[in-house]
Amino acid sequence: MAKGVKTGGRVAGVPNKSTKEFRDTVAKLLSDNADNVAMWLARVAEGDGDVKPDPAKALDLLAKLAEYAAPKLNRTELTGKDGGEIQLQHKSVLEITARINQIIGDAQDD
Repeated sequence: MAKGVKTGGRVAGVPNKSTKEFRDTVAKLLSDNADNVAMWLARVAEGDGDVKPDPAKALDLLAKLAEYAAPKLNRTELTGKDGGEIQLQHKSVLEITARINQIIGDAQDD
């Protein structure tokens, strides 16, 4: 094995099997109990009995649940050529429509 060179294992960015299985299980649990989860979050947000309403807590709980159902996305900085400013091109609706039709036509030819 060369020093400092990765020669085996899983590809970077691919979750290990346990992580994938856990996320799949949580996603199924949330999906199968969507009505209950919505009711529980509503109770937290709107209050229930002696519990006072706390919409911020309900939103926080929803965000925490979402972390298990969907991976967090990394922030991406957009830059133009060589890290410079992004250059915008203004197109008319007709130009955009013509380009879309061209792409569709090219796809149909393949």
